[in-house]
Amino acid sequence: MSAHTAPTVVKLGGSGIEDFDDAWWESLTAYGREHPLVLVHGWSKPLRRLRPQYSEPSAILRDRYGNQSRWTTPEVIEDIKTISARLGEEVLDRLHRNGISAERHLGSDGLVSAGPGERWWWRGRQLVEMENLVGPITSVEPAPLKDLRPGHAHLVTPLARNDAGQEVNTDADRAAAALAGAVGAADLILVTDVTHLLVDGEPVHRITARSAAEFRDRGATGGMRKKLRAAGEALDRGVERVVIGSAPVPDLLSGRTGTVITRT
Repeated sequence: MSAHTAPTVVKLGGSGIEDFDDAWWESLTAYGREHPLVLVHGWSKPLRRLRPQYSEPSAILRDRYGNQSRWTTPEVIEDIKTISARLGEEVLDRLHRNGISAERHLGSDGLVSAGPGERWWWRGRQLVEMENLVGPITSVEPAPLKDLRPGHAHLVTPLARNDAGQEVNTDADRAAAALAGAVGAADLILVTDVTHLLVDGEPVHRITARSAAEFRDRGATGGMRKKLRAAGEALDRGVERVVIGSAPVPDLLSGRTGTVITRT
């Protein structure tokens, strides 16, 4: 796929979708009229609003390696699907109003596969074996995204299906990275609520994958740690650059704002 027709994958942070203004959507769709788009959405903020317990500390688990994950039961999967349907309607409506056709996909409908999830989690000061319907992405089948062309977008809900046939939760940033590699994307944009990666309190405008990984392992926490892991995985899968930031997509791609991560 040539550079000018290569798709762009944009991960829409669940904390920001409802806060994007008309100008943000207009700039995205103007870009999308010239480039194929694959959008991947999160759901963190609207899911927390759905039920009070999703905002409680007990809703987040930490595994024996220190990684955090939402405690996901079959009921949580259904709530994620309910929230995702609402978000999907809003996103598709925004795209259609600005002249972009679009279709929505559940990753668990044959698009994203996951491996076995971690079974040991900290509960207080004890490691406890428990089922958590979360799994690492093992493969992406890009065939459902076959209509990749300018003026058309695919919106993906990053659920997956494991070898046992269960629907499982996945990290949306890392799902976006896997999808970007599978569709031959040139760029992965991780739209979040922070303007730049901060290293030692200072904004970073450009960084190599190696330096980003070093910072991830020594200083990054929470959501940024996952984003930096996703960035490395995308670059390993052939994506040319990853941009993290809170601005409109064309501004992030131009380098005027945000943090650009490249292999070299």
